[in-house]
Amino acid sequence: MTGAWWSDLLISVGAALLLAWLALLAVLVIARPRGGLLPEALRILPDVLRLIRRLAADRSLPTGVRVRLALLLVYLGLPIDLVPDFIPVLGYADDAIIATAVLRSVVRRAGLEAVRARWPGTDDGFAALTRLAGLSRRANGERGHVT
Repeated sequence: MTGAWWSDLLISVGAALLLAWLALLAVLVIARPRGGLLPEALRILPDVLRLIRRLAADRSLPTGVRVRLALLLVYLGLPIDLVPDFIPVLGYADDAIIATAVLRSVVRRAGLEAVRARWPGTDDGFAALTRLAGLSRRANGERGHVT
């Protein structure tokens, strides 16, 4: 009887993990950049990684923002991707899509100025970041609320 209980548990956990992974895929498909923005996202990814590290280390930002960024860095550092590379488009782009979603959240909480002040790349790269993350409507200096 104990063996049947363990096998049922393992099957249930496996099914739950599969459903969670499928839900993640659906979210990534919905959140992915449209048009020609995906290659642009991959081009600026090294600068985005440096930006994320700088923002995560900045103690002047709200704790919730820094925690999100630290978790993102852990995810990006994992050798195993949640979306395998053999899945077309999303396989190679999952890191860029997830980083974009987190950066949108950071700008909403900390403001575009905080991100701009720590941007390590060129002005063109920052313009690409704002387009990619859907932040161009805030580029006029509007600040997100800080809680």
